Amino acid sequence: METHRLILPSDLNQYGFLFGGRLLAWVDEASWIAATLDFPGRRFVTVGMDRVEFRHSVREGSILAIRCARVRAGTTSVGYEVRVFDQNAAGEPIFSTLVTFVNVDEHGRKQPL
Repeated sequence: METHRLILPSDLNQYGFLFGGRLLAWVDEASWIAATLDFPGRRFVTVGMDRVEFRHSVREGSILAIRCARVRAGTTSVGYEVRVFDQNAAGEPIFSTLVTFVNVDEHGRKQPL
């Protein structure tokens, strides 16, 4: 699954660069959507991201492509590789991580996919 984000002034810190936390929220949301599309009717919660390392800064007006691919599925959890690219810059992703979700019941207890 792929989605895009336009970087607006409200997404920037006091130095004019994208807030890291804003990008993390978009990565979490995009990968949750991918999991929900792959496993309809499940109740996913995020349990982790394997690494948080920003490789390049991002400025206002940039368009980010957020690409999510399922890389594993277990009994109760599923993992998605997420790569983020700046459409204004060619090459390597500016950010990548593995996001893991677990399927829970209405009381927050793990349950099978």
